[in-house]
Amino acid sequence: MGELLKRKIYLEDKPRDIALKQLFNEFQFQREVELVETAEARGRITAEPIYANLSMPHYHASAMDGIAVNAEDTYSAHEKQPLQLVEELHFVYVDTGDPIPEPYNAVIMIEHIQELGEGKIEIIEPATPWQHIRPVGEDVVSGEMLFPQGHRLRPVDLGALLAGGILCIPVVKKPVVSIIPTGDELVQPTVDVKRGDIIDFNSTVFQSYVEEWGGAPVKKGITKDDPELLKKAILDAVEESDIVLVNAGSSAGSEDYTVHIIAELGEVFTHGVATRPGKPVVLGKVRDTIVVGLPGYPVSAYLTLEWFVQPLICRYLGVPVPRREKLKVQLGRRIVSTMGSEDFIRINIGYVNGRFMANPLTRGAGVTMSLVRADGLLVVPSNSLGYEQGDEVEVELYKPIDEIKHAILFSGSHDLSIDVLSTLIKAQDVSKKIISSHIGSMAGIMAIKKGEAHVAGIHLLHSETGEYNIPFLKQYLKNESVVLLKFLQREQGWIVPKGNPKQLHSLQDIIEKDILYVNRQRGAGTRLLFDFLLKEALIESERIKGYNREMYSHLSIAAAVKSGSADAGLGVYAAANALQLDFIPVAYESYDLLMSKSFFESDQGQMLVDMIRSQPFSDELEVLGGYKTEQTGEVIYYND
Repeated sequence: MGELLKRKIYLEDKPRDIALKQLFNEFQFQREVELVETAEARGRITAEPIYANLSMPHYHASAMDGIAVNAEDTYSAHEKQPLQLVEELHFVYVDTGDPIPEPYNAVIMIEHIQELGEGKIEIIEPATPWQHIRPVGEDVVSGEMLFPQGHRLRPVDLGALLAGGILCIPVVKKPVVSIIPTGDELVQPTVDVKRGDIIDFNSTVFQSYVEEWGGAPVKKGITKDDPELLKKAILDAVEESDIVLVNAGSSAGSEDYTVHIIAELGEVFTHGVATRPGKPVVLGKVRDTIVVGLPGYPVSAYLTLEWFVQPLICRYLGVPVPRREKLKVQLGRRIVSTMGSEDFIRINIGYVNGRFMANPLTRGAGVTMSLVRADGLLVVPSNSLGYEQGDEVEVELYKPIDEIKHAILFSGSHDLSIDVLSTLIKAQDVSKKIISSHIGSMAGIMAIKKGEAHVAGIHLLHSETGEYNIPFLKQYLKNESVVLLKFLQREQGWIVPKGNPKQLHSLQDIIEKDILYVNRQRGAGTRLLFDFLLKEALIESERIKGYNREMYSHLSIAAAVKSGSADAGLGVYAAANALQLDFIPVAYESYDLLMSKSFFESDQGQMLVDMIRSQPFSDELEVLGGYKTEQTGEVIYYND
């Protein structure tokens, strides 16, 4: 075993569809059936055709409040010759749902009779046989098939079952899916984490997906990186499971044991698929039970779970794999791919000027929030090098089209206030929200110019005039109908660890005290401000250690400082405050909102402006700190 673990096992580039086909061929199971109470059967899958035991209704029932009559006794009724009827002789009163007594065969609505007193009524229209009567079996006939085998039961189905006299129902027993998290670094969810600890959250995500798909998850305890412990965990799990999931250790590193142990205990038929992310998946079998080794990186793990485990669960249950709605969108940015592998790109989508515009999110396999924030998924085929900006592509939707259509697509520079604004807007109208794409101020200006966003946050300092934002609009958008809304004066400064251990107080200190700096990306307003400060101080960027290390948000700058991977970065006070770091003020800057004139004048645009000018928004900014809100919401540039 020791020699096996030392040997390098290289990952394959097997096409995903071939890997799935082989997996299906190897999936041997004995589908079991269990009886459950109908009232508890929502979401379960019928194991056989279900036939009604009772008719519904099981008697002739009145469909209205009124009187039951013999239709033949009423034929002479006319508005010019009203007909009088006597209770118990010609009619009886009935309410909705009452049985129709013999010998009556029609119901006249209570609104269509005139009560004369002393048990007499008058009508002016004749009844027709069986009018306003629900005959036996109108809804369900005894012996009728209510549902076929393989039907997923919905709430309304449970009502039909109970009405048809079905109190218990045979359903497919949920396949048992055991989940084995592995790794010396894993700890149970807690806030008291030490350096090097990784919270095991993947197991909970797997458990939730398995439940959603109709399986019965069994979450095991964390197994340390010990081959014997992992071997025992797998052997125990296969005895009680239909499918076993092993999380992490599926790659080809020195402590990635999963593939070796599955090979020793049974058979590995796939180790690595031609996808990005998700490549290092292991598909094997131990004692006739499928064992899947999932990658440790969250996005890789969740995608491979969907590709290979969901189809197994659906096959066991005898139902088709659900397919997501698809939508054609226009790409706001170029997407580069590599031939030979499928690329799975998480994207944000907005509806701008009658077009669905899509922009890619972070592509890292470990960035869980890229899936949380995604509106859809773009699959780049293995024979493609990607797509150009402006290309029309088809994407799978994670969210309803209507929700996407009502979202405000925000681009440009990042600020925590945008998240606050989105929260307040959604609280006011649940159908509305802001989708943010943090691409920097210059890119935000270009997004507005190309009609790829509704709003862009910008804070660009013009080095020649010392003025913010407007000179850039005059340069790049002089022929565009745009509006610049005064938003915030926000405080920029040095974000440093608590206590400012390296005593950073000036730009010169970054050089003299050998401070490791972390920068914003090119085109970001904070990057332009930093370059402006360097130019004023006659300092070349090459002298700044860490100048080329780029982050895409103020919170990312603060997180780098908090983690110790950087000594300082230029950012806003709110980000430093959020992570409980120290902040040395440098300057206030103008962070404003750019939008097209048409959006500004739209109902959606005016709703946004009203919220910006509101007291609740002002109160939330005060809690964040580091902002001045004089003139917030005023139009400061209007180009028609």
